[in-house]
Amino acid sequence: MITTCGIKLTHDGAVALFEDNKLIFSVEMEKINNNARFSNITDLKSIEDILKTFGYNLKDVDKFVIDGWGNNEQDILDFYPGLSIKDGVSHLKVSQNGESYQLPVASYLEDKVVNNTLTPLSFDGLKISGQTMSYDSYLHTTGHIMGSYMTSPFAVNNESSFFLVWDGGMYPHFYYLDAATRKITNLGVFFNLLGSIYSQFAQYFEPFKKGKNTRRDLALAGKVMAYIAFGEPQKKLFPLFEESLEKCNNKSIGLSNAFADHFESIVGEEFKAPDVLYSFHVFLREKLLEHLELAIKKSGIKNRNLCFSGGCALNIKWNSDIRRSGLFDNVYVPPFPNDSGSAIGTACSSIFVDQGYNYIDWSVYAGPDIIVNDPGEGWQKRECTVVELAKLLHTSNEPVVLLNSRAEIGPRALGNRSIIASPVSTKLKDILNNVKDREAYRPVSPICKEESAPEIFEPGTTDPYMLFDHIVKKEWIEKIPAVIHIDNTARLQTVNKKDNKLVYELLNEFEKLSSIPLLCNTSANYKGTGFFPDIHSATKWNKVNYVWCNNTIYEKSEKIKFN
Repeated sequence: MITTCGIKLTHDGAVALFEDNKLIFSVEMEKINNNARFSNITDLKSIEDILKTFGYNLKDVDKFVIDGWGNNEQDILDFYPGLSIKDGVSHLKVSQNGESYQLPVASYLEDKVVNNTLTPLSFDGLKISGQTMSYDSYLHTTGHIMGSYMTSPFAVNNESSFFLVWDGGMYPHFYYLDAATRKITNLGVFFNLLGSIYSQFAQYFEPFKKGKNTRRDLALAGKVMAYIAFGEPQKKLFPLFEESLEKCNNKSIGLSNAFADHFESIVGEEFKAPDVLYSFHVFLREKLLEHLELAIKKSGIKNRNLCFSGGCALNIKWNSDIRRSGLFDNVYVPPFPNDSGSAIGTACSSIFVDQGYNYIDWSVYAGPDIIVNDPGEGWQKRECTVVELAKLLHTSNEPVVLLNSRAEIGPRALGNRSIIASPVSTKLKDILNNVKDREAYRPVSPICKEESAPEIFEPGTTDPYMLFDHIVKKEWIEKIPAVIHIDNTARLQTVNKKDNKLVYELLNEFEKLSSIPLLCNTSANYKGTGFFPDIHSATKWNKVNYVWCNNTIYEKSEKIKFN
């Protein structure tokens, strides 16, 4: 048995451990101690601490693999102050018990199309707790490719696949992995627009305006995606987008702000902000679909599978547009398409190259286990079965924090670190957005029994990771208003008994009472942090009257009154 530890040091820092091709755990820094979202690994001692939580020591690890980062463009070096280039190799500033040093890693992506995406760099000098270990490092892009492929059904079936990788700091790149030869072909770049442009462009317009040249907000894209439903696409803006792109077409991370600056200087004031943002969304979508089709034809490859990864693959509307386009028979997006999956992806790269596995044995519920501790003053606890929880949700019309077993990997709460509620009233959507302290236009997602989804949604296909949007069928709109966005879509998550037995049982029991096989689902966390790691955090939050975990309900003594 070979034990492989994948490490992502920069934003969305994480540690993932495998025994051969089986995922033992993947822990993102944001999911520990209510850390801030997108936290990096600030001290390498954290790696040892996480290993020990699961009963492993540094000496138990046969191979360490670190995600690549950076290149020699000055704007990127300025953007990441801990990054430097020495002799053409990226170096990250790391800390071990207060002592800082430079750790060499692979780059963000290939310098040339002909470079082998699967070639690692090997180094010595990973220092943790007095031990110095050797390690490999793969390109950041390689981690996205292999993390998506080796978790996909294509890998299990030994099928080849195309790959679209579009991350915040890169242009959309297209690849092909041949399952028979186990080789990756780089099919080139679509167009020169960094993935970060979606959110940085929005920062030039209300309600997201933050001023020019502001640092990229990693949480903003999801808000923009929800807000554009207020707008209408204006085709006459498209030539202005094209002109701005031509004026600012350079290989620099500063492209996004330069693009937005130029557009702002020529657009005038006749267009409303929601229309501008929606138009830009559609402009990018059409370019993406156009270049996907061209790239497929140019490749001459007849395969109809696609894996989409990188931060842009969190855009559920683009995901759905690609799936509806007819260009592919099967589209797979992993539950961690952004950098939250980079520790898994870089370990997968090593497992694929060095051990010869094509796929991994994994579960999306591979994060930290819930910590059951004292709820604190002002809370009472009592036994509460799943049947009783369903009844509480049905009769109270209040939100309940649901904490169950191990946390989800990736940014979506998929039933184990969720706030759940009945979907039958718009009031519940308002309550959930209020307790989450977020904008009223933000949608709340439905978590639905897999076999019931086609009855309620179009297309209603199996979507366990909440990464595609579905249209709510007309006859269900008045029945489940809390989970419907203003454009009558919903970011659906489907659940079956095998993937999450407890949540499936809860949905069954709620359906018996309400004739509705779904619930509202949103993440359980403090604003700006990862999921609640324990009972005490959820009760200390003090925004709901009920927290449920392990057949126990924690009930607030002095109840909040929801208007």
